[in-house]
Amino acid sequence: MDRNEVLLVGRLSAAAEEHALPSGDTVTKWRVIVRRRRHRRGAALTDSIPCVTFNPEVAAIVRTLKPRDYIEVTGAFRCRVFGPSAAKIWRYEVEVSSAKPFEAELTEPADPATDPPADSEGSVTALIPRQVAYLARAS
Repeated sequence: MDRNEVLLVGRLSAAAEEHALPSGDTVTKWRVIVRRRRHRRGAALTDSIPCVTFNPEVAAIVRTLKPRDYIEVTGAFRCRVFGPSAAKIWRYEVEVSSAKPFEAELTEPADPATDPPADSEGSVTALIPRQVAYLARAS
């Protein structure tokens, strides 16, 4: 069965922005900054993931947060197409169905090769997928 579910825990990059649509609906937009695992060269990389909601309750929660506050959002991955037929622009974003401040103590993700994953509830390391070992083709 197909599933389109997204769970993000990260920092709010900037204050949320609201835009009125011609239909009369309001869309609220923001970005969540999510750290990646440590890169091989030692630098920590991040992703800035665009999020939107049409839900006024979710928008109210996001508006109460300040930039750099931790947030947990759930929703679905969406691809939206904008512009005239000759110059289409494709945008990918998470359409958020729920959001809440995330207040658990955050630590660097554990190295799965040396440290077992933490099982405590509310721990960010419990939310980070474990790395899967790659198998080399036998010669």
